[in-house]
Amino acid sequence: MPSSPPQKPPKRKRRGRKIATAAVVLLGLATYGLYRAAEENKAPESADCTVTADGDTLDMSPSQAANATTIAAVATSRGLPERALTIALATALQESRLDNLDHGDRDSLGLFQQRPSQGWGTAQQVQDPVYSTNAFFDGLVKIEGYSRLPLTVAAQRVQKSGFPQAYAKHEADATLLSAALYGRKAGALSCTTGSDTPFSAGGKLGSTSQVTARLTREFGSQVKPVAADEPRTVAVPARPAGGAAEGDGTRRGWELAQWAVAHAQDLKVEQVTFGGRKWAAAQSGKGWQKQKAGGAQGSATVKPDGYVRITVAQ
Repeated sequence: MPSSPPQKPPKRKRRGRKIATAAVVLLGLATYGLYRAAEENKAPESADCTVTADGDTLDMSPSQAANATTIAAVATSRGLPERALTIALATALQESRLDNLDHGDRDSLGLFQQRPSQGWGTAQQVQDPVYSTNAFFDGLVKIEGYSRLPLTVAAQRVQKSGFPQAYAKHEADATLLSAALYGRKAGALSCTTGSDTPFSAGGKLGSTSQVTARLTREFGSQVKPVAADEPRTVAVPARPAGGAAEGDGTRRGWELAQWAVAHAQDLKVEQVTFGGRKWAAAQSGKGWQKQKAGGAQGSATVKPDGYVRITVAQ
């Protein structure tokens, strides 16, 4: 399958004036104080997502982050190693920049630019991120020893690309994303909503049943969402069903929590909590914060209870 030409990937990454008179100095200080207060409380200018791990940062759009976490969720549902996720993410970064494209070279479509004419599925199927990711992994797991192969070789054997070496330039970003999205780096992914409202979807209401359905479809049967005591909230045990080998579930919990933040816009998520930390749409610019008992005015930190809680807009 020919690959798309090389694409642009997600991005890695004072004021003051002397015043002559005392009166103007005081006025300037007062104005600056108001300016600082406004800056600290204003909403983010635009919605975006950032992944930070091991001293490196990768900036993405919300849709790119959502697609990346979906790929990670599907990898988890299949019990695949982190290397498989890295290969898949590098491939999608090259083929589509992690955008679910409705166009491409000849009849190539979707995250992995899969061609219906080459047996990848129907046009509708290959534009479904869950389906297309499973199709990619179906091909990858058939390659003996794929996890030990150079990334370009493994990706090329699945994709049959016209630009096989192009995957290599995305390996560093894909490795960073894999470490974060598999939950090895707590709170590594955070998103801003571009809004000062307590939700992230322009006034639309959220649905706990939709959150539950998406979690189950993307993460598989090991994820067992339940209704929480809190209104409009889905609680997900961090430890997967039968997953004693995962210890206290911290890695899986962060994978689930970051998935929820990345999907905040399309699922109308208002708040996500896990491990004594909270992401809130209304304060999304502050990222993950310590969760306080009794709300924002509380002083005691909430003790983790092993559940990821996803609250949708009312």
